[in-house]
Amino acid sequence: MPTDLPRAGFARIPAARMRAWLESHGSLRDWPAFAASWNQLEPDTYLAALGRQRRRRYAVFTLDAAAIRLEAAQPHYQSVHYNALQGGIERWFAPILPAVTASASLLCILRSAHALFAPLSPAVHRWHMEVHQFRIEARADAAGEPTPEGSHRDGVDWVLVLLIERRNVRHGSTTIHAPDGRLLGEFTLSAPMDAALVDDTRVLHGVTAVQPIDPALPAWRDVLVVTLRALPPPHRHPAPFAVLPPG
Repeated sequence: MPTDLPRAGFARIPAARMRAWLESHGSLRDWPAFAASWNQLEPDTYLAALGRQRRRRYAVFTLDAAAIRLEAAQPHYQSVHYNALQGGIERWFAPILPAVTASASLLCILRSAHALFAPLSPAVHRWHMEVHQFRIEARADAAGEPTPEGSHRDGVDWVLVLLIERRNVRHGSTTIHAPDGRLLGEFTLSAPMDAALVDDTRVLHGVTAVQPIDPALPAWRDVLVVTLRALPPPHRHPAPFAVLPPG
């Protein structure tokens, strides 16, 4: 799928185009159940008071040309260089539910992300892939903060943000900045499967706060975030030397 990503460092993909790309790499047959799993996220307790408005689940995969492997539960870690608000600590989030990690929709998304980004990093053959389910909740007395740390980098190579649902919210624009702070782009993911692609080595990204349209009703923004970070080739021990008899 040709995009402006190599030139600009980011791209917005509208829902119809993204869905076609996803379905060319797998099946979305269980999408309704996949999207409904956002109703089972757990509070992000690392945000203190703000954690009441952010829910999430998290999983780690290793991916290469042969397979996508779910790794054992592990913490999410960012250095303070990339996340001044919450960096420097191991953050243990509730794991993504087994039915979701095994779903056709998630496998389709992971394959599609690899197909998008791998050609842009042809020297890389193994990837550390982190998957985050996010729900940002908004109330009349408290806007929802998708990125309370502000415009930032994640400390990875590539980022895919896929919108799952917007319910009764306004705002929530994705902003893209150059390292010197210049605004390079701004757009709003508004329809399910709208997507943002980010070259995390070149640009910073953030999302503005969301507010409820009707303060009397529940309001949220659900996204799936997939990040890819290059891994070195697996270490291979040299073949042992043969011990030959004297002669």
